[in-house]
Amino acid sequence: MAGKPPDSTQLERLFATIESRRGADPESSYTAQLFAGGLGAIAQKVDEEAVEVVVAAHHTSSRHVTEESADLLYHLLVLWAEVGIAPADVWAELARREGTSGLDEKAARPEPQPE
Repeated sequence: MAGKPPDSTQLERLFATIESRRGADPESSYTAQLFAGGLGAIAQKVDEEAVEVVVAAHHTSSRHVTEESADLLYHLLVLWAEVGIAPADVWAELARREGTSGLDEKAARPEPQPE
């Protein structure tokens, strides 16, 4: 395997690569193709990949769930980049929730408002 060994910082490195593809030639980069399609196309891919993870969980091996999960995380990172969210923003939100009951945290959330 080339590069650094896999660990949680892989998502940070992948996000940096994704950001570097913004504005690239869509003929030479799948990520650039996603950006060129806009938010709707990116969100649709996230939706498709999420369904594929669920289907794999119900009908195939853990290896297939792993592969589909990697696809989902990649497309989610593209979505974050498209809407201006950095992985650190999500990590901070997870840290804020740490130690809080999931039921309590969910009950305290305000209704999402369109921007």
